[in-house]
Amino acid sequence: DQALKLAKRKTNDGQTMEANHIYQDILKKFPKNKKANAGIRTLSRTIGNSIAKIQDPPQSLIQPVMNLYKHGQFEQVLNKAAHLLLEFPRSVSLYNIVGAANQGLGKLTKAVEAYRKALSIKPDYAEAQNDMGVALQKLGKLDEAIEAFEKALFFNPNLSNAYFNIGNVLKLQNKPEKAVEAYQRAISIKPDYAEAYYNMGVALHVQKKLDEAITAYKKALHYKSDFAEAHNNMGNALKDQGKLKET
Repeated sequence: DQALKLAKRKTNDGQTMEANHIYQDILKKFPKNKKANAGIRTLSRTIGNSIAKIQDPPQSLIQPVMNLYKHGQFEQVLNKAAHLLLEFPRSVSLYNIVGAANQGLGKLTKAVEAYRKALSIKPDYAEAQNDMGVALQKLGKLDEAIEAFEKALFFNPNLSNAYFNIGNVLKLQNKPEKAVEAYQRAISIKPDYAEAYYNMGVALHVQKKLDEAITAYKKALHYKSDFAEAHNNMGNALKDQGKLKET
């Protein structure tokens, strides 16, 4: 009963993901719980209604902003987006690119704020959750970052970047074994993910699993032959094995 009350309170506060997790936990223990099932249905309607209210600008207006972002002109992105948001205040695309531009400028707190605005309009926006996780990671909020990546995966289980990012956070938390598992999940979705192979190699190297690390570095180089860090780290691993001639 307490969990149901908490889930309902989260729903009323607009914290749909948190409410969903609570309902799912209840249903794991009590699969036929009518109130939890009703809560899930309410959440689905809430998310659907929110998404229905999205108002993105036409492509002809948003493409110039995207072009500015691609050229690294982040301040101009923020200026253009600010004007467009006056006309399209429920544009998830604009809030997301504002987040990305702020992140490019190193304004991480503002980036997180922009991503949260996008998510308040479109709670199932997996890419915004993932991008917000990266900003939170850079802010040193590692647990919050992992939570954001996991939410991204809830809505898009095939988002390889989210698994990759979870691996990076776990590596920072000195959990190399779990990091390897996350990188493996990323690779299972994107088999040519050179960066995931490389980071997995680093995590294996830390564990002194040199043969496995070298295999991972070789895979990274197979998909990205000019990967300087992978060449260097594979040389170090071979050196650690005493195979100086192969370096």
